[in-house]
Amino acid sequence: MSQSAADEVITMPEPSNQKSSTSDSASAGSGHRSTQRASVAEGSFAPHELQDKAPDDAPSTEVFAVYGVEPEIQAYAMAKYSRSSLSMKESLREISAQKAEKFLNTFYFQYGHRSIADLAHIALAVERLSILAAIELADEQRWDGQERSTRYQDFKKSGYYIPDFGADDEARKLYRETLDSLFAEYDALSGHMTQHLISITPKPADMKQEAYERTLKARAFDITRYLLPLATNTSLGEIVNARTLETQVAHLLSHTHKEVRVLGESLKKAATSAAYNVNAESLRDLVEQIRKLSPELGARAEQELLHEVRVAPTLVKYADPNPYEMETRRELQQAARELMKSESVAPSKAIVDLLDEEPLEVEIATTLLYEHCHHSYRQVRQALQVSGERFRREIIDLGLRHRGKHDEMLRGFRAGQQFRFDILMDTGGFRDMHRHRRCIQVMQGFTTQHGYEMLLDVEDAGMRSRFEAVMRRTQTAVEKLAARNTPEAEENSQYAIPLAYRKRALFKMDFAEAVYISELRTTPAGHVSYRNVAYAMYEAVARKYPALAKYFRVHDVTAPVDLLQR
Repeated sequence: MSQSAADEVITMPEPSNQKSSTSDSASAGSGHRSTQRASVAEGSFAPHELQDKAPDDAPSTEVFAVYGVEPEIQAYAMAKYSRSSLSMKESLREISAQKAEKFLNTFYFQYGHRSIADLAHIALAVERLSILAAIELADEQRWDGQERSTRYQDFKKSGYYIPDFGADDEARKLYRETLDSLFAEYDALSGHMTQHLISITPKPADMKQEAYERTLKARAFDITRYLLPLATNTSLGEIVNARTLETQVAHLLSHTHKEVRVLGESLKKAATSAAYNVNAESLRDLVEQIRKLSPELGARAEQELLHEVRVAPTLVKYADPNPYEMETRRELQQAARELMKSESVAPSKAIVDLLDEEPLEVEIATTLLYEHCHHSYRQVRQALQVSGERFRREIIDLGLRHRGKHDEMLRGFRAGQQFRFDILMDTGGFRDMHRHRRCIQVMQGFTTQHGYEMLLDVEDAGMRSRFEAVMRRTQTAVEKLAARNTPEAEENSQYAIPLAYRKRALFKMDFAEAVYISELRTTPAGHVSYRNVAYAMYEAVARKYPALAKYFRVHDVTAPVDLLQR
């Protein structure tokens, strides 16, 4: 009889001081393989020996998809490949939820084999969160997701998030008046811009009226999205493995904004509580029909078909706020304030700045502070150079002082990439650039200090003065809200900032990613904001490495755009 899951847990060696992944012990349990299985496995790793064999003698490879397995049980079954000779089908037949929980509690938490959680993938729906919270949720390299598009959907009926203003009724009133005004202007400008684009864009004879209007309406939303505040409600879907979800939840629970912390709790609850079963209603009807024929069989059917499924009851249950992240953020914020207190935020001469090469310790210290101010990377680096080597080392020490045994280093330590771009762009365009996960992104906070973008289309439509008046009123309201003497006043004020306002982010990448972003994001169908940024990235690389410029297949952003091209 095959070794059971429980036996595997009991007979594994005691954990050593050095961690190892599950694959490091791939030979564990090999003594339980049959002779036939062993010969097949050995033969599969010696392809040169198979050339002289007849086709019938060659080992066959079986490939099949697995469906209907709870994520943690699937993770356990896959992890068993390294410790058992059982096939996937055999493993799944013998595993129960109790065995999976016992296995994961031992090897995931006690032995530190955290790669097991990479095998449990979870689909989550996150609905009615603010755009601000969605940006924070999506700020994770190791996940896949899709959010509501401000191009293809009208957000006038989405509603918006209202922060906790406590007893400050004056702040709440100002906040709501500001957001109601922004949504009213968004609705008015959307209709006006759609009609303006229709008036200047003839419909091709071979294009259906519905497609024509839909395309121009999307173009209009591209323009009017600048009026949407960060409080705007949105929705997104996320597919992520359990280890990343655990890290993501801990990060959200440690955040500066209350909404984001509550979101972390909600994600944790969704992963450890009963999941939504799309087939529950039809299965319940089936169970009732079976019960009418046989009460005993109906009871069994109910147990098999309608049992509660929790997608990650074990792997995410210990996700808690991260003291390393919170304490380090507090100290680095203080250090950034002290270093930059006499430096005003200098007006930017370019939307994209390709940074110079520098010693690694300079990059790390500068990046750690860059995240906690609104100054350019060059301004922060210059201030650090003036402060001297000793202060720079203190900053690096601050970044690691509170690091626990299992904490990953902060993102600021992900350094050494050849291409580093300090990018200043509107928040709406940043949301599109934020989706590029093959690079390191270090975001600064949301602010009105860098001004806002206004597309020429708004001026062409005769709406410039109205747009600018809205931005001025909103900036004044944001500053008043930030100055209130209430908890998280500055954080709450950020929700009123429209997507037109600019923010800084540091993008670090290799050459292939620089080419990819420049090519993808300069296509005529894209938004003019990120098209300009992507083209500026290309131009910066071409100036510094002229011999490499010919390898970029970019589109000229100065060429006229066909508004009906998608």
